[in-house]
Amino acid sequence: MQTTPVNVTEALTTFDDVYSPRIVARVNDYDVRIAHTEGEHVWHVHDDTDEFFLVLDGRFDVAIRDADGNETTVVLRKGDTFVVPKGVEHKPSSPGGAILMFEPSGTATTGDRHEGEIPDHVDSTTGHQLT
Repeated sequence: MQTTPVNVTEALTTFDDVYSPRIVARVNDYDVRIAHTEGEHVWHVHDDTDEFFLVLDGRFDVAIRDADGNETTVVLRKGDTFVVPKGVEHKPSSPGGAILMFEPSGTATTGDRHEGEIPDHVDSTTGHQLT
């Protein structure tokens, strides 16, 4: 059990990697993760869980692809939240920023299925411990 608070702003200064989330807390069976964002992520799907985003800084876009292949983009700015429902194909991107995510422990950042090769700047992980 953690007995001291974690300052998210300070925690973000402890690493520079983009799309490489750090776990700042656990709530029941969920991780609270923070990450720097910049560039394109990959199209991916989480089959069994929703994905919650809170923009802490900058801008964060989430492209959504429906079953017919039509794409729309949700533009999020500091303070905005958005939930991608389970089973919905999506691709995050950002000109630069930071996000907080809330998802079940063990959820991979590249989903249960993803499209194409994973770029070098995207860390396919279930989260790293904050050091």
